[in-house]
Amino acid sequence: MSNRKLAQVVNARPSSDGDGVKIKRIAGRDAMRIMNPFLLMDEIRSEEGADYIGGFPSHPHRGFETITYMLDGAMRHRDHMGNEGVIASGDVQWMTAGRGVIHSEMPEQEDGLLHGFQLWLNLPAAQKMQPAAYQEITREQIPVIELDGGGSVKLIAGEFGGETGPVVSGSTEASYLDITLQGKASVEIPVARQHNVMVLVFDGATTDLGAGQLGVYRDGDRVALTAADPGARILLLAGAPIDEPISHYGPFVMNTPEEIEQAIRDYNAGRLVA
Repeated sequence: MSNRKLAQVVNARPSSDGDGVKIKRIAGRDAMRIMNPFLLMDEIRSEEGADYIGGFPSHPHRGFETITYMLDGAMRHRDHMGNEGVIASGDVQWMTAGRGVIHSEMPEQEDGLLHGFQLWLNLPAAQKMQPAAYQEITREQIPVIELDGGGSVKLIAGEFGGETGPVVSGSTEASYLDITLQGKASVEIPVARQHNVMVLVFDGATTDLGAGQLGVYRDGDRVALTAADPGARILLLAGAPIDEPISHYGPFVMNTPEEIEQAIRDYNAGRLVA
């Protein structure tokens, strides 16, 4: 087995989305190519209600999947299919927009810490117009693998340590790991050689990356991570690349500008979710 090398670093930047929600955009439009099959990643993290109280009112998506992972606080999801539920600390919402979904994500609190991530995962052309689907995964369903050197791995999707995550993402074969390492501790994560791999450090630091940095790791079949002192909290993402054109406009991700124009027409005419 061979260790992957850090090939590129992307720095998170302050931004806003929804109804004035303050976020860190870890990777956006400019990073879509290097994150393939992932498209975008945002972090929300604030103890001030004014930073997030507006939430994300009803809005559409087409052509990809959205994955919301809550670490602290709670958000309420509603969609056109009649799904409604609250994802709280440690829970995951995995939504396949497919041909179209209209949903909202609103905070279930007026103040206090709200901390979570939203990730966009692309779909290949053959699956972009599939029916929408929704999965809600509670923290009790997510395997936690304790590490000998100090720390743990929460396995949302993928395989590690003889365990399999509760979400199967289809052709992208996505892996999504939440890794906690104590100071100076190390872990080696096996990955498929043909997959793209990204590592986000959101607390502490590793020997490669500081907090708020996303690293792209290339060439090899494992990722070796070592925490700096006093430790690190890390998200590791991996998936099979989709080698197709990307056309992106707001909440729609398709393969051609014509398909984007059709999505806009469908939404305006009330046909997006028909």
